[in-house]
Amino acid sequence: MRRFVIVGTRAMAKGKLPLNDMAGGAGRMDVLVRALMSSILTSHGIRKDVEFTMILLGGPGPARRIKFVSNEVKGIHAEERAVAGKIAAVIKEPIPPRGHWIERSPGIYDGGGDLDMTLDEWNCPTIRLDADSQNLYSGRLPSDFVIDDIGFILGDDKTLECERGLPRSLGKEWLQGHTCIAIIHFLLDEGVKLEL
Repeated sequence: MRRFVIVGTRAMAKGKLPLNDMAGGAGRMDVLVRALMSSILTSHGIRKDVEFTMILLGGPGPARRIKFVSNEVKGIHAEERAVAGKIAAVIKEPIPPRGHWIERSPGIYDGGGDLDMTLDEWNCPTIRLDADSQNLYSGRLPSDFVIDDIGFILGDDKTLECERGLPRSLGKEWLQGHTCIAIIHFLLDEGVKLEL
């Protein structure tokens, strides 16, 4: 399972999502939607064995997590507004208690909690993307080597305040989250050796 988590420092955790103002009024929800689409969608379908979690910290109120499981999800298409509509339907509902997941629609789970709780639930090597760290990749893996379970931590347009996970870089330039996810998929798909 490839796992991605992105922290939306201002992304709305509850209320009526303004679909016409996702970059402003929704707290940069556009960044999270693009990251979600890059994580689970291919050109003509949905990737297998990917889990994407967004942490919504935009208050007031507690943090919310929305998890998308690619093997179960239905009705996700490569159109930002339609994907945002799925998120809008979730954040209209009351936030579940911390540590509890409620399936809101096939493959879309809603839960209270934060980044630390999400990382505690993962049982796999975890990489925190940070442009100021050692490169994530070098060389090629043997053809029979497969990384079955790995997680990646990303931030939105604000600096990610997290010390967990192995810090690794995809280059000296700071890239947008959805671009990082696409590069990670490429590296894993092609069997590039990761510096774990």
